[in-house]
Amino acid sequence: MDRTLSKEKLTILLAAPRGFCAGVDRAIQIVDKALAKYGAPVYVRHEIVHNRFVVEGLEKKGAVFVKELDQVPEGAPVVFSAHGVPKSVPANARERKLVALDATCPLVSKVHVEAERHHAAEREIVLIGHAGHPEVIGTMGQLREGAVKLVETVADAEAFAPADAARLAYITQTTLSVDDTAAIVGVLKRRFPAIAGPHKEDICYATTNRQEAVKAIAPRADVVLVIGAPNSSNSMRLVEVAARAGAGKSALVQRAHDIDWAMMTGARVVGLTAGASAPDVLVDEVLDAFRARYDVTVEELETARETVQFRLPRALVS
Repeated sequence: MDRTLSKEKLTILLAAPRGFCAGVDRAIQIVDKALAKYGAPVYVRHEIVHNRFVVEGLEKKGAVFVKELDQVPEGAPVVFSAHGVPKSVPANARERKLVALDATCPLVSKVHVEAERHHAAEREIVLIGHAGHPEVIGTMGQLREGAVKLVETVADAEAFAPADAARLAYITQTTLSVDDTAAIVGVLKRRFPAIAGPHKEDICYATTNRQEAVKAIAPRADVVLVIGAPNSSNSMRLVEVAARAGAGKSALVQRAHDIDWAMMTGARVVGLTAGASAPDVLVDEVLDAFRARYDVTVEELETARETVQFRLPRALVS
């Protein structure tokens, strides 16, 4: 007897693009190639990307994750995470003669350059982002304390009081909700028409593409699952975007064993995507978990094609 006959039918709408972006792929390659070149251990300041599966995989190969550089032996190789670091971190690495490898995503580095450009032009800088996120800490740490003011919400933008409204600029974290950020920028532009912005939007192509893909599947889905980590900004934004775009329910899962199967009761269509730091193997794991319980039809909806690649640091290119 064919066991699939006893299973409920379920359609899974698989969002594309999903999963690893070019910046995450580059960061992981940097750790892998550093291990190959220098041997274990290679130290990594903070999680290289926000995904425990990825971090634990690198730990098994010999990567050692630390909170701060004082945990790294003098002269050892150390990698800075994809989220970027304050300028004080590479300066400290030089003082301690560490072999520093910068895995900062080039699109985050672009925001750092913008901040310095605005500062050189004597503009007060507004950073739209989430307090405490490593990328925000790194971006604010490119300049002297107080040079960058953080705005998190529309209410913050309405309340913001610049020193000189004629000399003002904004930059943004790269992993925000496109729609939320547009609303905040709208308030700033209404209140301060002379405010300078980036030549090209700071929210990265991967964040934008993954949100657009979720918007395409959400209206048809009873439930949308986002594979990612709770400390991953881009993953959490996908959960919010799915809910706003019409999904019956939306939730974050780190692995297949995190799925709340009670949430699937009555569901006939499930949307599935993965944040930019979640590998394909976790998507396959979740699909297998559904196939074990349902007669699954997978339908992939592609809204964009990604071909972006970033170069590795010269020190790792043989």
